[in-house]
Amino acid sequence: MASKAIFFFFVSAVCLSSLAGVAIADADDFDRFQIQGSVYCDTCRVQFITRLSKFLEGAKVKLECRSRVNGTVTLTKEAVTDKSGSYKMEVTGDHEEEVCELVLVESPDSECSDVSKEAYLRNAAKISLTANDGIVSHETRIVNPLGFMVKTPSAECPAAFKEIGIVPDVTF
Repeated sequence: MASKAIFFFFVSAVCLSSLAGVAIADADDFDRFQIQGSVYCDTCRVQFITRLSKFLEGAKVKLECRSRVNGTVTLTKEAVTDKSGSYKMEVTGDHEEEVCELVLVESPDSECSDVSKEAYLRNAAKISLTANDGIVSHETRIVNPLGFMVKTPSAECPAAFKEIGIVPDVTF
């Protein structure tokens, strides 16, 4: 009987020590985030992807985190898109008390480089960079696509809108 108790105690100790090691490893990973996103050329100036949109290679984006209390910048990091228009960046640290967002910096295409100046149309993607937010994946954050706009919408835009059942408020 005593040997069963010792065996049970030994097995329990081994299990608990291995769980503690896993918990410590996971806690270290909670302050490391992989951010993924993409940048496109908005050929219809509607600020969402259509079949006419093109993803941009060489576009620059910037991650900026600001203090919720006084608005000071606490983190800035830039990335450049690859040939598929995608970018990745790694960020360390918990930014729960900050507002973090990705913004467009520079377009590689001079014909597609407009960014809306209107506050309500601001092309930025907010992102949560904390493990204390209820998001199951603590490592990867996928950001909404960001788009530069052409100066004049493509003549094909009305047909593209009609295909998806949208009637724009503007005339092309």
